[in-house]
Amino acid sequence: MPNNNKASLEDAPLNSFHKKLAIYSSGAPFLDGYILSIIGVVMLQLSQALQLSTLQEGMVAAAALVGMFFGGFVGGLFTDRLGRKTLYVLVLVALAGFSLAQFWVASAWALIALRLLLGIAIGADHPLATSLLAEFLPKKQRGSILASLVMMWFVGAAVAYIAGELILRYAGPEAWRWALASAAVPGVLFLILRAGTPESARWLLSKGRVAEADQVIKKVYGDTYSVRDLPETTPRHSISVWSLFHSSYGKRIFFVSLFWTCSIIPQFAIYAFAPRILQAMGLTGDLAAWGAVAITIMFVFGCLLGVKLINPLGRRNMLMHSFLWSGLALLLLGLFPDGGAQMTLLLFASYALFIGGAQVLQYVYPNELFPTEIRGSAVGLATSLSRIGAAIGTYLVPLSLTSIGIANTMLVAFGISMVGLLVTWLMAPETRALDLHKASSLSY
Repeated sequence: MPNNNKASLEDAPLNSFHKKLAIYSSGAPFLDGYILSIIGVVMLQLSQALQLSTLQEGMVAAAALVGMFFGGFVGGLFTDRLGRKTLYVLVLVALAGFSLAQFWVASAWALIALRLLLGIAIGADHPLATSLLAEFLPKKQRGSILASLVMMWFVGAAVAYIAGELILRYAGPEAWRWALASAAVPGVLFLILRAGTPESARWLLSKGRVAEADQVIKKVYGDTYSVRDLPETTPRHSISVWSLFHSSYGKRIFFVSLFWTCSIIPQFAIYAFAPRILQAMGLTGDLAAWGAVAITIMFVFGCLLGVKLINPLGRRNMLMHSFLWSGLALLLLGLFPDGGAQMTLLLFASYALFIGGAQVLQYVYPNELFPTEIRGSAVGLATSLSRIGAAIGTYLVPLSLTSIGIANTMLVAFGISMVGLLVTWLMAPETRALDLHKASSLSY
């Protein structure tokens, strides 16, 4: 029972432990961005060195995405069954080891296998890191801090591009090996930072380990706090992971997966093919290249804006506005494909800015809408399904550009955004004022 003599732990002030845990957990999106981006930087040199066929190049590029599809859900299952603490460290051991092993690959198939394993480890780290962080954060800061993790993907991608270019320039003919293995450096760094992180008190309580949960709470908050101050209860009935596929939890996973997919398909398409799309709309040469850089910067600003507005606007309203205004930018791009360089750049930048709200909620809603017993599995499943959207957005764009043209491609992207808006309007709950236990309860 809660202690009525003082505020619950979710109303406690943000302390140094929360801030450190947020930094440690940012390793998941950072390494996601780094490992997925570094392969693009070295692909030309790598392909020549290993004599890759076109099919093998595609498999090398796609292997990590395929791995993330499997790793997300499997990692979530193990997170819920075995706890957050142990896997929180072991996943980074795997990431560092597989990254380093890329240095010695001698064939395309060896590299494909390692990229697949890296993807599995990255996918597993998402539900681990975000679930653990969500279960410790105070209510007021939970949304904004979880949302801010999304920006670390772009940071990781940017660092990969910079580090990769420097390595290729100065490390000689085998530079591609050093560049791929360089992902082990941030992996080891985050591994060292995560060492000693305590188990989630909520997870311990969900397993009936009350005394251990109490010890964690006292370690993090001080001796004046106990499990009585945690708005979480030991479950009377076991909740199976199969709940994600039926009843109200099935509806929630449908909502989370669909809004995430609708936000990520146009986003990945534009991010991956910005120069080509801009050229198709009449921007050529350096203007297309610098335009792609500007759009990337606006994606980051969109995330920053989403972090700032997530509490004032609320989750539901911000997600609806994000789909509405970003979708209108895509509609105008489809209706006026020859609108001129300035208008084209302005509309693409507007899309990148407004989609920030949907981007940052990709880490917030999955952690808030499911109870501790299946939170990791839910986040993992949503992560897995989002990789399908990423693959669709990345690999169907070239086909779409050549078959139906740039204008119709933008109109299709607008339609996808409107599906996201409709799903949000019909299904999205508002959770900003709720503690984690109430937000994840089916009675809400």
